Amino acid sequence: MDIAVGLEAAHADGARAAPARRSGTRQQIIDAAVALIANRGFSATSVDDIAAAAGVAKGSIFYIFGSKTDMFEQILSEGVRRLTDDLRAAGAGLTGASALAALVTELLRNVHEHPAFAKLMTAEVFRTGRHWQDSIRLVRDESMAVFADVVHEARPDLDAALVGAAVFGATLVTGLEWLAFQPERTFDEVRAAILATTHGLLPG
Repeated sequence: MDIAVGLEAAHADGARAAPARRSGTRQQIIDAAVALIANRGFSATSVDDIAAAAGVAKGSIFYIFGSKTDMFEQILSEGVRRLTDDLRAAGAGLTGASALAALVTELLRNVHEHPAFAKLMTAEVFRTGRHWQDSIRLVRDESMAVFADVVHEARPDLDAALVGAAVFGATLVTGLEWLAFQPERTFDEVRAAILATTHGLLPG
């Protein structure tokens, strides 16, 4: 192989691999940050702690995210957007009680599969006085709006935003209660308990 051609090919392979490495490093940092902050809280978790848990240099966190605050804001925004997309997909084509049951099931599944993020979201998304409060509220409202839209369509006489938030919150907290204090319960048992509280709320 011509040396120049070989060097060009190697350079191209390296260029393609770089974004993949950055993506992998970014996810390592996110996973470590979510786990640590869920247990300790944002203020008690340092960048050094996150870097050590992720197995990366401290500078990588600043290079990828800019700052600890920006990192956390991105983690929350992306996580809640993922949840919102999952909820919309779960409720697509359904109305009334069937749609609400699908949303409860999907939110509970998310809590079960991403318990650290669910704990983090419960602690931080509803906290006031944070730097990221306004931007996070936008994506939080989108997530709760999925519940509110189902309520409004089936029962326009209700305060859809408040009722939707109530069901969302009850599902989130019950899911965390299950994982932390009643792990012997099955998914179906927990789902049935939540849905029992909404029985008769919506037609269908």
